[in-house]
Amino acid sequence: MTVSAPDFSRAPFTDFPDARFEPAPKDGVLPEGFFSTTNLPTYVRVDGTWRMPKEPRMDSALVLDAAGELWVREPRRVRVGERVAVGQDENGRDGIYVDAAGFLGDRDGEGEFRFMASEVSREKPTDYALMARLLIDERERGGYVAWVTGPALVHSRARNDLVWFIRNGFVSVLLAGNAVAVHDIEASIFGTTLGMTGEGETTAGGHGLHMRAINRVRNAGSIAAAVRTGTITSGIMHACVEENVPFVLTGSIRDDGPLPDVITDALEGQDAMRSHAVKTTMAIMIATALHAIATGNMLPAFVTEADGRVRPLTTICVDSLEFVVSKLKDRGTHQAFGVVTNAQDFMHILRIFVERELDQRGLTLVAARASA
Repeated sequence: MTVSAPDFSRAPFTDFPDARFEPAPKDGVLPEGFFSTTNLPTYVRVDGTWRMPKEPRMDSALVLDAAGELWVREPRRVRVGERVAVGQDENGRDGIYVDAAGFLGDRDGEGEFRFMASEVSREKPTDYALMARLLIDERERGGYVAWVTGPALVHSRARNDLVWFIRNGFVSVLLAGNAVAVHDIEASIFGTTLGMTGEGETTAGGHGLHMRAINRVRNAGSIAAAVRTGTITSGIMHACVEENVPFVLTGSIRDDGPLPDVITDALEGQDAMRSHAVKTTMAIMIATALHAIATGNMLPAFVTEADGRVRPLTTICVDSLEFVVSKLKDRGTHQAFGVVTNAQDFMHILRIFVERELDQRGLTLVAARASA
């Protein structure tokens, strides 16, 4: 479902002034009274024309560069002297208009988008058929689908399902932490995750197997090198390397090792994730509070079509606890569709519905991949 921009050729928009811009006083410092962005469609009046800035996200600033382009920029990336929009109002009176009512469907009394209206509850039915259609549609239109995962996905036997989605073109980028890759690689090398077998049983000396897995990858030099040398022969990271699916692994204070591919500087990690967030047209977040909220903060709530119309950026958050999904929505990612279930069930069932939808459309997996 898409919605057009407001009619800026009519009052009151024609009566509103151009936005005001003031220079940043220092690198990483914004002028007092700067406009703080949201993740909703935002329009800025420059030289009498209402324009939408590039790379939208929440908690950032509006910057007009030397070439006259409008950007949304994190404060730490703003340089001294760059022109930053100032103003407090979102209703257009400061030359900045946030189309909250229109995007949420209330401009003409149409009600909210249905994908954005669901409350979080494990007792509400989950529309897997809808999610399967949305995922296939996104791949067929050449969209950019970001998967954000936590280690529970690996432990819960959903690993093979994620590999299936990677192999069949449904994953554009994987955003995760050190643990996801470590446990996946341990499963490839030793058949365990944190020393636990696929049947849920512990193994003698298993507590050290994840460290041995890290050591082998560090010896190879990188995950990709470990795949090339045959150290890693299966699993999520193996599929990402073979299918040329980029991944961003960001570290935390508790990481073991970590793997050589893990970005341990938090700001570098943000930049790496953000480089994919600006391209994302659909996000699936599974079993991770930290990475889900981090990614949600980087994403707009919408996707802009070629004709200027906007549609919701389909965001699916899956966790066994209502708390995680509710916290993501409370932090501003209100477009997130919450699924309260475990990672294994979600991945298994979603795969079944995707396969069914592909069959109904007359697409085989091989043909679908070839056309993607």
